[in-house]
Formats: sequence, structure tokens, C-alpha cells
Amino acid sequence: MKKNISVIEGDGIGPEVMKQTIKILNLIAKKYGHNFYFKKTIAGSIAIEKFGTPMPKETIDTCLKSDAVLFGCIGDPKYDHNTKGIRPEDGLLELRKKMNLYCNIRPIVIYSEINKSPIKKELLNEVDFVIYRELTGGIYFGKKGRSKNEEEAYDYCIYSKKEIERIGEMAFRAAISRKKKVTLVDKANVLETSRLWREIIIKMALDYPEVNLDFLYIDNAAMQIIMNPKRFDVILTDNMFGDILSDESSVITSSLGLLPSASIGDNKSMFEPIHGSYPQAKGKNIANPLGCILSGSMMLEYFGMDKEKNILEKAVKNSIKKQICTQDIIDKKISSTTEEVGNYIEKYIKNQ
Repeated sequence: MKKNISVIEGDGIGPEVMKQTIKILNLIAKKYGHNFYFKKTIAGSIAIEKFGTPMPKETIDTCLKSDAVLFGCIGDPKYDHNTKGIRPEDGLLELRKKMNLYCNIRPIVIYSEINKSPIKKELLNEVDFVIYRELTGGIYFGKKGRSKNEEEAYDYCIYSKKEIERIGEMAFRAAISRKKKVTLVDKANVLETSRLWREIIIKMALDYPEVNLDFLYIDNAAMQIIMNPKRFDVILTDNMFGDILSDESSVITSSLGLLPSASIGDNKSMFEPIHGSYPQAKGKNIANPLGCILSGSMMLEYFGMDKEKNILEKAVKNSIKKQICTQDIIDKKISSTTEEVGNYIEKYIKNQ
């Protein structure tokens, strides 16, 4: 199978974790008779410095012509307090919009061999849920601005029936193949957009009688993820709530560096770890590449390459079992480097 894949390494540790991911995907392509053609392009702070924009038109055009996009991470601390100018993160939002990536899928899986979570271990047994986050609507993309005197600001939160229905359908379908439960997380006691979400999802649930639908307000959901995470199967929620809950869920898994994600559109999809650019670790060869590598696994699944996906995930689990891990999830004295983790996974796949 031939696939054209756009690669955006991004900022901070992005190039380091992406290097390991591409190395492993190239081996899988060779082992199973595929042709993966990777085309690197830029975005984020490096693009601002070079082109004056975090997402150049050439990058967008390249991504739109590809079969999928692998994205590293984006962000630079020197832009953190830039309240009126462009920021690296603006580029990612623009790319999601241009590619019409409306459904962000973030699996939350516990590896029993890792014990870095502050959550009690007995609460984590059998935890396995997935967050379906709407990605192109809501407060992130609504009209925003300030008053003439700069003393008032506003951010509009807008959702349409179509936006809610298309991600709702994906969440219900996912639940059918899992534990048949969908939890809608909202703030329907306050927000009109949340009330619209409830109305539409309740109607949609009639077409999925085998799926149990329940509801949680965002504040309660945030507590339940810590206090009783095994109650969840598929979490369905809007853009901002999904962003918050998925980052919070990294506490359960022990590290942000472990979590992959897929952003699905009608014709194109993008795959990226959920961690940020982690500038403190840039160039030190200590960043956890597993989130990025597992994002590559989600891309293989998207391509229908189930055998390839399975062997890659098996290799990752084996690296954790053998404690070939970076220092964010294992004692620093026995930890491995970013490259050593990638090399181990590559060798494991090669020997199967």
C-alpha cells in the first residue's frame, strides 16, 4: 500500500520524538510491503520566524494533498505572554479548520507496570476509556475581541446541530465496539450550547438502544476522572471541555508523554501526541517518544493496517514491561533515552 504522509515536527521536543516515530514506521512499511512517503513541512514558532505566520500556506497545501498528517507538538515560551500578536498554537487551530478535522479521539489506557500516577493504584485497575472531543466549533473558534477601551473582552461559543451530530455518531459507533456506554460531559445547567448538545444527543441515542447514555456536568466529570475513572467508557464532549479533560486524564496514565490522539475529518486525518513542546527537554534526548509513536499506531489503524498497528502496540507494551522507558515514567537512574526507547521498539518489531 502506498501512502503520502505530511510530517510537521513542530517546536521543542517535536523533532526528537518524530524521528523515532518515522524510523519505526519505515521499518513497518518495509516489513509489510508498504510504501510510506514522508514529506516534512514546518509550522509553529519556527514558521513564525521564517515566514511571519505559524501555519504557512505551503504547509496547509501539503497537508491537504496527503493521505494523513503526523504532527509533533507546537508552542514556544517566548510567545506565552504575547496577548495581541500571533502565537504558534494559532497555526494548529488554523490547520484543524482547513482540514475540517472535527473529531479528536484520545484513548486513556493504563499500563500496570508504571506507577508514577498520584492516584491510588486500586482506583486504576481496568481503567480504559476514550475521549471524543469536538474540534472545530465552540469557544475556540467563535468570534472574539475587545471593547474600544480594552477593558472588556468576549469569546462567543457557538455550536450547530450538524457539528454535534457528526461527532455524536462517531462516539456512539465507538461505544458499540467497546463497553456500550457514552457519557456526555457538558454544563447544561448554565450554557445554552450545552442544552443543545443534550437535546441532540438524547434524540440520537434512540438509534443506538444498545448503548447506555448518561450525563455529567464538567465539574463533576473532572472529579470523577480522578475519583472513579473506571466508570467511563466513551466520553463525548465539546472542544474546550475535551481539551481540559484529556490533559487531566494524563495524571491517570502517569505521564502526558504516553498519550496519543487522532483528529478525524471527512477526507483527511491528523495524528499527534497530546503533550506540548516541553522546551525544557529540547535537545536533551530525554523526552518520551511513546505518545508520538502510538499516534503513528492510530494512523496505521486509520489506514486499515490492523496487523501493523497490533505489532507496534505490542512492541510499546513490551518496552514498558521491560522498563525501557524515559525518566518521566521510570526512575531516572535506570531510565532510557528517547533514542534508546525508539531503538528498542524498532528492534522488537524487526525480530517478530
